[in-house]
Amino acid sequence: MKLGQRIFLGYVLLLILAGWLFFDQFTKELVPGMRQSLEEALVDSANLLAEQVSQEVARGEIRQGDFAAAMARFHQRRLNAEIWSLKRRLPNLFVYITDAKGQVIYDSRGLALGADYSQWNDVYLTLRGEYGARTSREDPEDPTSSVMYVAAPIYQGDELIGVLTVAKPSMSVQPYIDQMRAQLLQKGLWLVALSLILAALLSFGLSRSVRRLTHYAQAVREGRRIQPPQPREPELRQLAQAMEAMRRELEGKDYVEQYLHTLTHELKSPLAAIRGASELLREAMPEEDRERFLRNIEGETRRMQQVVERLLGLAAVEKRQGLQQVESLDVDRLLGELLESREPRLRDRQLSARRDGETGLTCQGEHFLLQQALGNLLDNAIDFSPAGGEIRIGVERTDEQLRIEILDQGPGIPDYAAERLFERFYSLPRPEGGGKSTGLGLAFVREVAELHGGQIRLENRADGGVAAMLLLPRERGAGAPPDASRRGSGVTSLSSNW
Repeated sequence: MKLGQRIFLGYVLLLILAGWLFFDQFTKELVPGMRQSLEEALVDSANLLAEQVSQEVARGEIRQGDFAAAMARFHQRRLNAEIWSLKRRLPNLFVYITDAKGQVIYDSRGLALGADYSQWNDVYLTLRGEYGARTSREDPEDPTSSVMYVAAPIYQGDELIGVLTVAKPSMSVQPYIDQMRAQLLQKGLWLVALSLILAALLSFGLSRSVRRLTHYAQAVREGRRIQPPQPREPELRQLAQAMEAMRRELEGKDYVEQYLHTLTHELKSPLAAIRGASELLREAMPEEDRERFLRNIEGETRRMQQVVERLLGLAAVEKRQGLQQVESLDVDRLLGELLESREPRLRDRQLSARRDGETGLTCQGEHFLLQQALGNLLDNAIDFSPAGGEIRIGVERTDEQLRIEILDQGPGIPDYAAERLFERFYSLPRPEGGGKSTGLGLAFVREVAELHGGQIRLENRADGGVAAMLLLPRERGAGAPPDASRRGSGVTSLSSNW
């Protein structure tokens, strides 16, 4: 089960448990609370009526007096009360009165006249000067038939002459209890529903932040350039920052080790050649041989310098996580500067260069990096083109991309080299006995393309030669970090290499 689902499920279970405990406890407290409120009202009613009937009880006129008549009219009333949206139509309050011995001398219902109630708690305790009340079932087998009785003493002066008891069925408050339960349950369900929605949103947000961290970790593992996420949660934001710091430290260590190994390997051959030539120069030899060994030393030294310089340039680009100086570039001007800088080489190789395609186009990117990348592609085209050949540079615009093509008339790229085009230090010998390059140019171009969110493609042409295509997005927000694919995966349709 996913983390977000676990959090949501745990929240739901906790919410259900808390809601059930609250509802159960509230319900248990609700019934006693309502009955206590009823009892309090009955206490006031009993004492008020006790004062009203004291004279009639003292005269022995309680059954024929005004109070009995008023109670008879009271039971005949039809009420029109609406309490909490519940309507009351019939009275449900009755009264009985006992003398000082506990014998019933008046009953508003006429059911208990002459009965001895001296042992009922309401009468018994009141006759002893205490608070008298009881709750009894009219039908011992029916729990809903319970009635609450509250008594008050009747005095004539300081003499206790009787007890008045007010009674009300406990079930009279049951509709209000049921309604309150229903309303509480309804509101509780709404609260649970809103809480579940909130929990879903919170768990989704947390899961989304965790997924972004996971995506970032996977991208780092795969070697992709990607900016660290910035989750809203402070703890996850600190975790992302810690992961980014760890990535930089580990990458820096691995990067140094990898480049030291690569540089050492690449410098072995020229150093061995220089050492061998210098040892031979100690011996006597014809001047012609001496000049040849000196040229060899000079060439190997120049090659080592090129390797170091290009390796440093490639390292600087590979360490970047995004573009730094993004601007709108005039493609015509960019290519014009490129051809102007390579004019001496084109003339030396007896090559011509022709500009094809659309004009007046622009792209977003870093001028220096794109100029260096296109320069590497043009240098390769010059190296592999036969004398008297033509190099064409074309520009084409699609809905989403800008494509810059450099086409040569060289021998093309062998099939065995197709999979190794962008490996560092891998290069093919130039035609007509030319030596190999440093093997870092195409790796540099690939890094620049990925930084710009684009691709580099190399394809053999059907009519001979190689087509080098640099694909760039037409629109790119300034300073936006690229989410480039894995290094090397930006190359598609590769069938040759320079």
